[in-house]
Formats: sequence, C-alpha cells, structure tokens
Amino acid sequence: MTQNTTQSTADGSSSVPPLPPPKERRRLRESKSMTEKQVATAVGVSRATIRSWEAGRTTPRGRKAEIYAKLLAALGAELREKEAQTERAARRAAMERSAARQRNTSATSSASSSASSAASAPSAGSAASAPQVRRRAGPPQASPSAPASPGSRSPWPTVGPSLDPSRDRATAKAPVVPRTPARTPPPWATAAPAPAPAPASSYAPAPAPAGAGPAADTGTTDTTDTAADTPDNGPRTADQAFDALYATHAPALVCQAYLLTGRRALSQESVERAFRLAWQRWPEVAVDRDPAGWIRAAAHEYALSPWHRMHRRNRKRPRPVPGEGDPEGGLALREALLALPPSYRRALLLYDGLGLDLPDTAAEIEASTPATASRLTHAREAVAARVPEFAEIALLNETLSALTRAVTPSAVAPPRSVRTGCERRARFWTRTAIAFTALIVGATSFTLATAPSRYEPPLAPGEQIGDVPVPSGPERLSKEDRKLRDKLRGEPMNGPPRLVPEAF
Repeated sequence: MTQNTTQSTADGSSSVPPLPPPKERRRLRESKSMTEKQVATAVGVSRATIRSWEAGRTTPRGRKAEIYAKLLAALGAELREKEAQTERAARRAAMERSAARQRNTSATSSASSSASSAASAPSAGSAASAPQVRRRAGPPQASPSAPASPGSRSPWPTVGPSLDPSRDRATAKAPVVPRTPARTPPPWATAAPAPAPAPASSYAPAPAPAGAGPAADTGTTDTTDTAADTPDNGPRTADQAFDALYATHAPALVCQAYLLTGRRALSQESVERAFRLAWQRWPEVAVDRDPAGWIRAAAHEYALSPWHRMHRRNRKRPRPVPGEGDPEGGLALREALLALPPSYRRALLLYDGLGLDLPDTAAEIEASTPATASRLTHAREAVAARVPEFAEIALLNETLSALTRAVTPSAVAPPRSVRTGCERRARFWTRTAIAFTALIVGATSFTLATAPSRYEPPLAPGEQIGDVPVPSGPERLSKEDRKLRDKLRGEPMNGPPRLVPEAF
C-alpha cells in the first residue's frame, strides 16, 4: 500500500514542468503587477497556498503545479521580451550616438582644413576671422534647471521595466493609475542607460562645462568640448565621479525635497546628508544600478522623517512660497501636496513628477504594488478636491514635473565641502570610539590592578554573653599554697612513696 502510494506520487511529480526558485516566482509575479489573489484565482488555489509556494515552504504538485508552471513560464517569456526590447533600443541609441560623433569629427576636420586653406590664401580687402565650428549633439542632456519638452520621453527605461496599466486592468483588481502620453521626463530620464556596473574610479557622467549654458539648451556645443566625450581622458577618480554625480543631481534633489517638506533648510540638509551617506558608502553606491535613485531614496526618507516634528521650527505647518520657474497653478499644487500624508506625497512625486513606473515606485517607497496604486489614486483625488483644475491627469503630470525642476531653494553647497564634511565627521566619530574604548580599557586595567585577589570574609562583631565565666589564667597562690610548693620543690622524692601515701 505504501509502495504504491509512493510510486504514484513520484510519477505525478515527474510530469510537472520545472519550476523556478521561490524568490524567482515572486519576482515574476511582481513584474506583471499581479497580486497573490489573482495568481491564486488563475491556478485555482488559495492565497495561502501561493504564499507558501513563493516562500519555499511547500512545493506544488499535480495539475495545479502544471498550471502554475505554465503561468510562470508565460510571465518569464514576457519579461525576457521586454528586456530584449530594452537592450535593442539601448544598442540602437548607442550606435546612433557613435555615428553622430563620427560625423561631427569628420565635419570638424573638414572645416579645419578649409579654414587653414582660406587663411593661407591672400585676401586684400577682407579681414580673416576663424569660424566657430559647432556640432550637433545627440540627445540633449537634461539638467535640473533646463525644462524638457512635455512630449519627449526616453525610448528605453532607465529605472526598471515599464508597466502598461491598460493591460493590468484585465489582470489586477487593485486600482490602476492611468498613464498619459504627454509626460515630462525627469532630469535623469533622458540620459543614456547605464551599462554593466563600473568600478568606483570610472563611474559617473561627464560634468557639463562651465560656459556651456546656452549651448546645453539648444543641443549644441563647441568643438573644444568634444574632448570631454572621448574615452581618451582615462578613468576617473572617486572624487571626480562623486563631484560629477553631485553637480548633476543635487539641485534637482533639493527641489524634490522642497516639494515634499516645504522647508528650504530641511530640503538642503536632507540632500547633503544623503550625499554624505553616499560618499561614506561609495564602493556600494558606485556599482549600484541607479546611483541617483539610491541617493534620492535616502534624501526623501530623511526629509519625511517624523523626528523632524520634534524640532521647534518644524512644529508649524510650512507655508509654500512660489519659485522662480513655477508654472501656472504651481503654488496651489504645492499647498495641495503639503496637505497630503507623507506616503501619498512621496508616491505622487515619484510617479507623476519623476515618471517612475509603478513597480519602481512601489520598490522605492517599500510598499506593494497594489498599495502604491491605491495611494496614488487617493492622492490624485485629494489634489483634485483642493484644486479642481488638476483633475486632469495630463495637467497634473506636466505641472508636477515642472515643479521638480523649479529652482526654488538657494544654491547647494559645493561637492568638496560635502566630501570633506563627511570625512571630518567620520574621523570625529572614529576618534570618539577609540577614546571611549581606551577609557573602558583603562578603567578595566585599573580595576584589575586594585581589586583584591582573594576573598577575605569580614570579622563578626563581638557580643556580650551572660552566665558564663570569662576565661582567665590560673588563680593567684595563697601563702599556704606557696609554702606547699616550696616544700615539694625542696624535698624531691623518688619511687612509689611519692605516689602512694604512707599509712600512719
């Protein structure tokens, strides 16, 4: 009986297709933004069973295992297709940039040769002037102070796999946030996708030149700036990579923190603290898939920390101040944002302001995808209730994206001061820890040197005892006793008569 049951179980499990590991099962489900209830309904089991399968406590068997394996295989195939499309788009963009760089190089060389020939030829009535050769750049690098066009969007995802909410309506019962085509990409969305993780000495985008303000807006730069794009400059040091990352993302992060808190000092403090933490953990941040996202998460968490309310200056609700580049309705949107709970505020900023996808937003705020969608829905409803004109999602996206680039707070601290401040703080705490350790070691040594080596019990105090004679020496001899003693000493006797008395 036992042998037949075991054999049938083994035969049934051998026909089940191979399943991915438990963690991979959960990742595939979350990549499709499917809840445990939806997967359980598709397979025909309970939510507890799906949770147990994803945790690895139990293993699916029989027909349910086949259905579950086919579902995961379909999700994996779709995810691989998305990754392949992303890789092809990135490769195509890299080829276009390489071709544009070659065309610019050839145009520069031809212009230089023509200019040299024109300068050698005699000219009587005209003054020779060296032409300023300019080249067309590839995709313009978005800066925190330069607004991008509302309709532009990067052809490849830079943070994670994109999510199509229209397909999620048929598979998810959680509230789905609709996407609109007119989206303003965040400052980091137009940059080229990061390749494989690079070491700390070679990672970071090239910093913009000091005098390239108008050229950066028009998408053109001088030929003298092409040297910064070539790989002949060699690997960067950690200081240069950190300074470039700070100069690129610090102003935008200050604007985002100001949107979340409404306080200038707190926004700058949160960004500087996030970059100090990044410099302290630079080997980890340099090889991260998204260093800017790592720093952004640290800055947002510190800015929205509830411990700031204990400070006297932060007890009152801040009054938002319109910024220099605020669009129409920006002040009303700032007030509506500050009226939201911190979790709703952050989710709305990441999704509608910065253009993150729903799974990436959920991962950054450390919440599930359905919970994040619910927060976004309630946040939009609250904003529309306070400002009815923002009931239109496209207008809300455009205005919020413009506010993330508005230079409202003052200029940020230079990157060198942030690095030196972090190093100085690390040295201070290191010396404090060493001094405290030395103090403990000294106190322990002094205790070991002065403490007794053995236990000496204390003497009990004496007590008076009655009705007992006090122990003393022999009594004083009387006159008769002394006479008898002298007689005995003077007349010694030997033999038995000394011990046996004589009979009279």
